[in-house]
Amino acid sequence: MMMYDEQFVAPMREELTSIGVQELRTPSDVDSVLSQSEGTVLVVVNSICGCAAGAARPAVKLALQKASKKPQTLTTVFAGQDKEATDRARSYFVGLPPSSPSIALMKDGEVVRMVHRHEIEGRSAQQIADTLVSAFEQFC
Repeated sequence: MMMYDEQFVAPMREELTSIGVQELRTPSDVDSVLSQSEGTVLVVVNSICGCAAGAARPAVKLALQKASKKPQTLTTVFAGQDKEATDRARSYFVGLPPSSPSIALMKDGEVVRMVHRHEIEGRSAQQIADTLVSAFEQFC
């Protein structure tokens, strides 16, 4: 898997961390959060691709601004950069194929809504944000 220079990727990480999303960069980081069996957790599988930049990351930001109910914990892993952490996060997405970018909403340790790449590509950030807000309202 291609690894990019960290200086190149840093602004893509910061797009999420600057709004309060916690980076999970190691498998133990992932386990420390996702092994908790109570509450709601948003897991953004970040990516260097254009649909992450143009739709997924902006959608997360919009959704968090708009939603009256929000996940208790906001996290991200970076596919193609933090491979082990990403693989570990995906191990919690039982029965779901890997997808990047993607956005998982977990409740009490189980995925209750997954927005896969095919639901991100070709859609606007606003459309994806609306999907996320609906999931937040239903599950948070």
